[in-house]
Amino acid sequence: MPKINLLYVVTKLELGGAQKHLLDLITYLDKRRYNIFLFTASEGLLVQDALSIEGLTLKCSRFLERPINPLKDALALIEIYRFIKRNKIDVVHTHSSKAGILGRLAARLAKTRIILHTVHGWSFHDYQPIVGRNFYIWLERLCGKFTDKLIVVSNHDRQKGLENRIGDEKKYALIRYGINSLEFGLKDQNIRRGWGINSNDLVVGMVSCFKPQKSPGDFIKLAYSVHKNLPDVKFILVGDGILRKAIERLIYKLNLGKQVVLTGWRRDMPRILSMMDVFVLTSLWEGLPISALEAMAASLPVVATHTGGISEVISEAKTGFLVQPRRIDKMAEKVSSLLKDENLRSQIGRNAKGSLGQDYTVRGMVRYTDNLYWDLISKKEMPYAN
Repeated sequence: MPKINLLYVVTKLELGGAQKHLLDLITYLDKRRYNIFLFTASEGLLVQDALSIEGLTLKCSRFLERPINPLKDALALIEIYRFIKRNKIDVVHTHSSKAGILGRLAARLAKTRIILHTVHGWSFHDYQPIVGRNFYIWLERLCGKFTDKLIVVSNHDRQKGLENRIGDEKKYALIRYGINSLEFGLKDQNIRRGWGINSNDLVVGMVSCFKPQKSPGDFIKLAYSVHKNLPDVKFILVGDGILRKAIERLIYKLNLGKQVVLTGWRRDMPRILSMMDVFVLTSLWEGLPISALEAMAASLPVVATHTGGISEVISEAKTGFLVQPRRIDKMAEKVSSLLKDENLRSQIGRNAKGSLGQDYTVRGMVRYTDNLYWDLISKKEMPYAN
């Protein structure tokens, strides 16, 4: 039986949930059934990880990038189109917003038989100017018309798509992020010493890109609020990005230099999470944050903003707490209550880990995706289904 030529398109291989999800999918799909290709930007922290995956053909583009650039976007579209035609691609599966638009348009022009897109949070949100928001909704509606399946990682994103008339109910498939729970849960106290944190210090942490969506400045304001009443607590902010300088200035302004540690990007998330006592997420908008799922797998209580699909995994006061975005006072209240009560932290952490069932495993995620591909292949009456 001939193999399926399967192309993934993602804007940039940075350290993010969409990228982790995609590389796990590529790694564990059966290479006896697929010839797998990946089209992405030339720069990204995970490019080397992609190159190390056996059986993957990687194409790094000079033109594909996150910022809108009409000339480069047009050239990237042409480049993806030519790549599809040259490699006789049967299935195109796009990830991330920019790649989702360009990749699907190229696939349509190339008359690709099957087109899918995974929504890792929609390209439009409530913090955009109305004109820009409506433009992205229009683009999603346009591409949705020729997308065979829109995969969502949360019911929230499915509902948001339907409310904005992007496809119909039949277009959507729910496939959760997969977490390898065996990687999480082991305590590594040695990692604390490198940052001058004692074994008995309480640590509050967050993992995110330093960009407006994640609102990392709110984490620093949270640290300031908690520090006033619990002066010995340490705060770990993992990540980097365009807001780095602003974060450093805020830390200096609030005199938190001895309390806040900026680790930069890290590749050892199980070890990093093992040093935390409470996990926080201050995002303004989300799809379903994979960092919160990893924290839950590490038996950490999560205090997060009530955005996107997070309410589908956080059960109030059982597996964590949810507060409205920008409510630093409410978030500080929840974090402080956890820091003061070790039994409460332990109980909620255990509940969080136990709540992640089969739907949130890498194996389950790969199996559901593979089954979806073959369901579409059979419906298209492609020869591979025989």
